[in-house]
Amino acid sequence: MPDPSLLLVLIIILALGFGVVNGFNDAANAIATVIGTRALSPRRAIIMAAIFNLAGAVTGTAVAKTIGKGILTPEVISEFAYVPVIAALAAVIIWTTLATYYGLPVSLTHGFIAALAAAGIALAGSGAVMWGVMGKILSAVVSAPFLGFIGGFALMVILLWLFRKSLPARARGIFGNLQILSAAFLAYSHGKNDGQMPIGIITMALVTAGYASWEHIPWWVIILSAMAISSGTAVGGWRVIRTVGLKITTLRPVHGFAAQTAAASVIEVASQLGIPVSTTHCITSSVMGVGTTRRVSAVRWGIARNIVTAWIVTFPVCGGLGYLFASLLGSL
Repeated sequence: MPDPSLLLVLIIILALGFGVVNGFNDAANAIATVIGTRALSPRRAIIMAAIFNLAGAVTGTAVAKTIGKGILTPEVISEFAYVPVIAALAAVIIWTTLATYYGLPVSLTHGFIAALAAAGIALAGSGAVMWGVMGKILSAVVSAPFLGFIGGFALMVILLWLFRKSLPARARGIFGNLQILSAAFLAYSHGKNDGQMPIGIITMALVTAGYASWEHIPWWVIILSAMAISSGTAVGGWRVIRTVGLKITTLRPVHGFAAQTAAASVIEVASQLGIPVSTTHCITSSVMGVGTTRRVSAVRWGIARNIVTAWIVTFPVCGGLGYLFASLLGSL
């Protein structure tokens, strides 16, 4: 096995790369709808998302602690920490890069968790995984998109009733401005949840090496991780943006506001509870819920089916790659 200090450096580099990939796939989460409704230009939307992703990533560490010390048992982390983490990072970076190329919004959160758990099983059997925490995360796999869909649908119905007597032009002006605020809220909540992933990964490696503790996470870890995800957002995953903002359903400012507000609220609550959820699942399902308020056929269900398929496939693909990479690294 290579020198532990070199492995530590490799993990830090891979974790920051993970943050960048997260940013350019999940850029769609925060800005696809605001671009799709033309409330902001693509350039301004990306700059805003990068800033608020950064702000979210530097506030709170609950999700980072769940990722860093809640998936694998302390014994496995102590004995094999570097191997499963490297395997999981490699798996999720490969899968996310491929999905982004094809314009598919996928969950890096779920991909990494699946890969990390599978890597732990490859090295130490099923006892390597803390199944109690995994149960909470897996329950969120179903509940978060469900709440996103219901929240988007319900909020849209309420807004349609409240503004039923307003002129269309007046409503467009109001929600054109409000949508910018809701996009900023979504970018912030995304950073607070997904932005914590690199922080948890790097801190896990530092704690294992004896350079840090979970009570005092180094500020440089938080800042670098936040900058990584913000830089990825600034690059922008344009194919994913077009899928979420333009292809699922036709959006107007009021629809974008409803979808973004509903999704951001679900993500923010999960972040406060330290539960890593898929921001991709939340906003995409919220867009579907909002589209359904017009009529069921207003949602392009063929596109939606492809997205949901990518969500489901993420688990076995990342899990399989994580298991394979851990097995190969463990034999060195």
